[in-house]
Amino acid sequence: MASTTALFTGLSGLLSNSRQLDVIGNNIANVNTIGFKSSRMSFLPTFSRSLSMGTAPGSNTGGTNPGQVGLGVNVGGTQRNFANGAIGATGINTDMAIEGDGFFIVNMGGAQQYTRAGSFLRNENNDLVTQSGARVMGFAVDEQFNVIEGELVPLNIPVGTLTLAEATENIVFSGNLNASGEVGTTGSVHESRAFYLDAEGTIPVTGDEDLATTDIYVSDGAGGFNLAFDSSAIDDKIITINGIEKGGKDIGEVSFAFSSVPVEGVDDHGSTLNDFANFLDNILGIDGTNINGQSLGGSVSFNEMGQLVIVGNEGTAQELSIETADMIQSGRALGEAQPFAMTKTADAVGESIRTSFLVYDSLGTPLTVDVTMVLQEAKESGGTVWTFLAESADNDALERVVGNGTLEFDANGNFLTASNQAFSLTRTNGAVSPLTINMDFSTGGDFVSSLTDSSSNLAAVYQDGSAIGTLATFSVGQDGAIVGGFTNGLSRNIGQLVLAKFANPEGLVDTGDNMYVTGANSGDPLIARPLDFGSGRVLGGALELSNVDLSQEFINMIMASTGYSAASRVITTADELMNQLLLLGR
Repeated sequence: MASTTALFTGLSGLLSNSRQLDVIGNNIANVNTIGFKSSRMSFLPTFSRSLSMGTAPGSNTGGTNPGQVGLGVNVGGTQRNFANGAIGATGINTDMAIEGDGFFIVNMGGAQQYTRAGSFLRNENNDLVTQSGARVMGFAVDEQFNVIEGELVPLNIPVGTLTLAEATENIVFSGNLNASGEVGTTGSVHESRAFYLDAEGTIPVTGDEDLATTDIYVSDGAGGFNLAFDSSAIDDKIITINGIEKGGKDIGEVSFAFSSVPVEGVDDHGSTLNDFANFLDNILGIDGTNINGQSLGGSVSFNEMGQLVIVGNEGTAQELSIETADMIQSGRALGEAQPFAMTKTADAVGESIRTSFLVYDSLGTPLTVDVTMVLQEAKESGGTVWTFLAESADNDALERVVGNGTLEFDANGNFLTASNQAFSLTRTNGAVSPLTINMDFSTGGDFVSSLTDSSSNLAAVYQDGSAIGTLATFSVGQDGAIVGGFTNGLSRNIGQLVLAKFANPEGLVDTGDNMYVTGANSGDPLIARPLDFGSGRVLGGALELSNVDLSQEFINMIMASTGYSAASRVITTADELMNQLLLLGR
């Protein structure tokens, strides 16, 4: 008789091959889906009907095999292919592709999910998100742009809003200091007319007299004497400095008040002429320090004849230009308006060179610094010794001089050593204070030499630090580091992308939208930076394409179609046999 079992066996073939077509259709439909992973279906035979369990060999028989008839086919399961798809470059910096076994970690509605699709976007809050709005997770950075590992946070890329400034720490110099120049012996010398304690000019001032209680007279240059400072004046005696030049550079406008207490709007104060001399010493950047046996040669003081004598630092680049009109006294009933009539009595001597450059404090404020080199000694044993003087009008302390030291060169003009290579500027604007900067005179291909030349030349060829800059662009490295580029030329880490790796990625559960969640057989995720633990590398500006192989899918489709047709033929044949059986009964 015809077997009804064949009908159900053929039916199982229809059902299984139709499911195979579902899988194939899904693969083909997603051939252009970014990061899509194809699947394949596995078939398993159902249990068999046993007609005989078989017999073992005996002394007179050879034994028989089991007699079994299969009852069809079942769907054994689907298997996802997590092989890497092809990488396509896009040039879009928010696009990322994984070359390896890792997964991007995202957060959707508080639930952690995983994806291979790296077609990310930035939302209005500058968060990095997927096409469906899930936030991409990673490590944040602290205020110094160091990665904070441990807690996963949504990655934020604040292009156009994040600003950055950096304090200068290092300056590199290059050039040649003329070893054949004249050794510095003196600075420029300016002398004032003599000041006296009496109108007859018989008692020169010492400089220690209190101008609040003592009248001071000055020679008029023609044998007479004028009242320079009136002790009975009600107003403070204010001297405004404006127009003095040092090495051809105007030192700016500053003021001094002869007063025992600070005066609003005035840079410094003091009661005596020596206090004023100290003020000039500071604002003119005059330094008489002895450094390793080398004197910079400057001084401001009153001599025994009652004259104010200003001796500049050695070297022609430190030449002072002081005119009578550069120091004006203001107020009423104060004596002469120009008590300090200055006369130049000597020029500065010595081979020297000055260079100016910008440095930046921690708030990005630009500050101008001048460094002057002066030849001090040609050593009998060979080589030269130079002194340097660093000064800045932008120093928030009264002193213009911010650093000094010596440089030594050997007989071949090569740099040997330097003392006091660092200088510091005082900051009162809320920036880190003091701002300390190291000077490097020999590094790599940049160095300072001391060889014979027609003149000296010196330049600051490199300095770190920067004014304020805004985040303008970013890129993602193979290690997942998100590096931001600022408009001031600086670059900093602004985030760290991380990946998840699973012991069995085929055990992940597909939730749609190219997302997966952990499954019972996937294992827990291992969170790591790209390139670590075999998670793979990240390619910025690129996307991973679908790994669907169309040629294989078309072959599988033919096989599924053939299997479906064959199973239907089994059912048709069983039906014909049953009809033949029914004809016997007529």
